[in-house]
Amino acid sequence: MSIKTTEAKLYYALYDFFESAEFHLLMDKKQFRKNTPSGFVNVIFSVSEYQKDADAWVEVHVGCRNDQIEQIAQQFLNANLIDFRADVNTLIISTGNYNNVKYFRYKIQNDEDLNDACDSIMEFMNLSGFSFLNSVTKLSDIDQILNGQAHKPSKYLYNQVHRCYKGLIAAKLNDNPRYAQIATTYQNYLTKFANETELSNFERLVTYLQYYGNN
Repeated sequence: MSIKTTEAKLYYALYDFFESAEFHLLMDKKQFRKNTPSGFVNVIFSVSEYQKDADAWVEVHVGCRNDQIEQIAQQFLNANLIDFRADVNTLIISTGNYNNVKYFRYKIQNDEDLNDACDSIMEFMNLSGFSFLNSVTKLSDIDQILNGQAHKPSKYLYNQVHRCYKGLIAAKLNDNPRYAQIATTYQNYLTKFANETELSNFERLVTYLQYYGNN
C-alpha cells in the first residue's frame, strides 16, 4: 500500500475515535491535536516507504507543547525554521519507546494490516496514551519529566541537547528548588556532547533566565 493511500486510510479509520476525545485532524501536519490551556497535546503519524516497494511503515508518536517553554527555547535553538516554531513539541515519544520497544513500527501491506494497526493504536491510546497526554499538560509535569533525573538521558525528547534547554527553562518557570544544580548538570553534558554554537547559546540562555521575571 502506497504512502499516500496509507495516510488517507489511516486518518479516515481513526477520525471518529480521536474526534470523540476532542482531538482534531490536522492533515497537513500529519497529526491529531487537542488544544490545552498551556499549548496542545498531539498524536503524530510518520508514514514512510518500506524498501522501495508498495508497502509502508507507520510510526506513531505522542507528545505535548508548552507555549511558555517554547517561546523562550526557540529564541536559542537554531534547529527549527521560524515558520514551524509554533508547531514544535516540547515532549515527544514514539509509542514503541513509550513501551520500551525500540524501532517499533507497523508494516502496512494491505487493508487487513491497516485495520490491525488502527486497532493497536486505539488500544494503546485507551490503555496508556490518553492518560499520558493528560499528565503532561502542566508546567510542573514537564519539569518533573525532564528534570527528575537530569543526569540521565530522557526518552521523552529525541534531541538531548534540546532537552537541556527545555529542561532548564521548565525548571526556572516552575521555580524548581534544584535549578542551580540542574543548570550545572546540563552545562556539563553540553560541554561534552554539544557543538560550540549550542554551548554558547545555552550559556546565553542561562544568562537570560538569570534575569527573567515571571510577571
